[in-house]
Amino acid sequence: MRIHLVARKIKLSQPLREFVEAKLSKLTEYVDNIVWAQVIINVEKKIHSAEVIVHAGHQTMKAAAVSDDLYSAIDKVMSKIEVQVRKYKEKFSEHRHQSVDMTEFTAFGAPQITFSVVKDVPLRPLTREEAVREMEKLGFNFWLFMDKNSRQMQVVFKRLDSTYGLLQPVRK
Repeated sequence: MRIHLVARKIKLSQPLREFVEAKLSKLTEYVDNIVWAQVIINVEKKIHSAEVIVHAGHQTMKAAAVSDDLYSAIDKVMSKIEVQVRKYKEKFSEHRHQSVDMTEFTAFGAPQITFSVVKDVPLRPLTREEAVREMEKLGFNFWLFMDKNSRQMQVVFKRLDSTYGLLQPVRK
């Protein structure tokens, strides 16, 4: 993890640097893919503020805190950023280790096909007009027949506009 410390209107001492680095190292207990962290420390009169920006993975987290003591401001901001990092870890771990029941996919993936009726139909050569009359006589919407001229299997069907359609096989 790369740490960038910025001190505004205050001199950055070695104990302060070590304190901030120790607090940031606690974040690696939660998430190990923290790329960089930036800590901005600011002092204006008696107001001490600290701001932390942490970039982990594809997420950037930011927190800020104000106090009348610099170390307490750093403690407050670190507890805020720790909460955000914990939430990120929980969200990340929930998505990665989610178990899926595969029985749901088999039920939705392919509907089960059942045949309620199987009929044996005598096959004899017919013309298209004879096939339409046969279909109407039996009350069906379609009829499979062998064409008298070509000796091929064809299907005649009734369309919604009360006309008829014909399906005939074609070799490609």
